[in-house]
Amino acid sequence: MAVTTLGKRKRSPQLQEPEGCPPGLQPRPEPQPEPRALPRLPGPSLPGPSPRLPRPRPRPPSPRLSPRPPSPSPRPPSLPSPRLSAAFFSRPCVPLAKAMLGQLLVRRFADGSQAGGRIVETEAYLGGEDQASHSCGGRRTQRNAAMYMEPGTMYVYQIYGLYYCLNVSSRGAGAAVLIRGLEPLRGLEAMRQRRSARRTASGSKALKDQELCNGPAKLCQALQVTKDFDRRDLATDSEAWLEPGPQDITEGDIVSTSRIGVGYAGEWTAKPLRFYLQGNKCVSVVVKKSERPKAVVEQENDPSSRQNTLGKLAARFART
Repeated sequence: MAVTTLGKRKRSPQLQEPEGCPPGLQPRPEPQPEPRALPRLPGPSLPGPSPRLPRPRPRPPSPRLSPRPPSPSPRPPSLPSPRLSAAFFSRPCVPLAKAMLGQLLVRRFADGSQAGGRIVETEAYLGGEDQASHSCGGRRTQRNAAMYMEPGTMYVYQIYGLYYCLNVSSRGAGAAVLIRGLEPLRGLEAMRQRRSARRTASGSKALKDQELCNGPAKLCQALQVTKDFDRRDLATDSEAWLEPGPQDITEGDIVSTSRIGVGYAGEWTAKPLRFYLQGNKCVSVVVKKSERPKAVVEQENDPSSRQNTLGKLAARFART
């Protein structure tokens, strides 16, 4: 009788066992190393060395995160800067001699240090008929050439073969202003050392502040002004200049009297062409008879007194 195979499951054919493996056991597949992911390069791959990747350009900083520009540092007080321009010197000799009173003369040295002070005494030399002037009668020499140059030119000459005097040219042919005295304000100790180095007397006392620059040769010693400054422009020079003074000077503050050491100048000897600030201790020679009474000067300089005077004048005009 034939046996039917319907309804019976078909067995899957057995895998052929490899040689050397026990029957009934299948070998474990050997682990295969995972393939490395190679970096993808732009463009088609070419034989030869790999091409260099372009360097990324740095992004500009965001405007919100960009650092603020550093604020400018404040100007040191030693640097000039509100220096007086050429327009200040462009005036006749006598007005310039008065206008220079109260202004600051500053000298800058190679190491950056500064020295200087307030001008308290000047003399005017008019040229032409002024018999005390180096340019009297229109005289022109190599020595006085600076007196004929632009206003503001420094005229430095030597006296007694030892000392120097500093002048500034003004408007007018051959006219110049001599700076006779300073009130020291900057670099006092350095001034004292320079002045003391020229004093030969042994055991001499230390110079007081008012003795440092109370004379034309003394201030040139204290500021180390030599013939090298001759014919240089005080309005543009980098080693010497004028700055505006700390306070305004009125006509009532100025004393007009005769010049010093011009006894040879005939009628020009007594001309009131020397000007100084009344009451200042750094003036070289004080002439009391030329000064106004102290009480009058103080009253004129007192703001409350001026206001009272103006009030009285206004009331007087109101009644008329």
